[in-house]
Amino acid sequence: MKNTIITIGREYGSGGLEIGMKLADKLQIKCYDKELLTLAAQESGFCEEVIRKNDEHNGSFLYSLVTDTYSTGGYGMGNYFNDLPLNHKVFLAQFDTIKKLAAQESCIIVGRCADYALRDVAECISVFIHADMDFRVPRIRKDNPEKNFKDDNKVVDYINRIDRKRANYYNYFSNKKWADARSYDLSVSSSRLGIDKTVDYIVDYIKYFYKDTELTFQTV
Repeated sequence: MKNTIITIGREYGSGGLEIGMKLADKLQIKCYDKELLTLAAQESGFCEEVIRKNDEHNGSFLYSLVTDTYSTGGYGMGNYFNDLPLNHKVFLAQFDTIKKLAAQESCIIVGRCADYALRDVAECISVFIHADMDFRVPRIRKDNPEKNFKDDNKVVDYINRIDRKRANYYNYFSNKKWADARSYDLSVSSSRLGIDKTVDYIVDYIKYFYKDTELTFQTV
């Protein structure tokens, strides 16, 4: 049986990670978010702190340089790899780790251009979670009490800043556009359905997608 692979892109505050974790419970598989950074550090030999500092940051080299050199053999590309900026090397380390995970086990991977890394894996389902700002603002306030936002406008500014960073990273390192429904198999509004109903909706899609394979779902 082939592995079940789901990648989740998400707007900041849309509940993408929470949805990924709940989906993982339903499917009885692992969900990787920050854990991916630890694995990438172990696989690549980079310090984990370096991996984290360069996580999902946009770079300055040409996108074509990254994809073309990586396609020639990953870490075996000699001077090309050595000459890359640090954030590009971090991207390639995560890229390699994502591909290895998908080959080894069924899993859910949140963010980090995972859908692009696995674009040639036929059994991979790419999902994007978006939400209205009214849904996202209170979630971000709750998750970041230390920031002590003065008003909702400050929260919105913060959300937009994180989303721009994610968009820049995704658009730079992939050949697709972040948040564009055409870049994903499924785009879902968590503010319309709520977190739990969004999970159920994705599960229904997965069941249909994998209808000819065996999937094990947790009994609720």
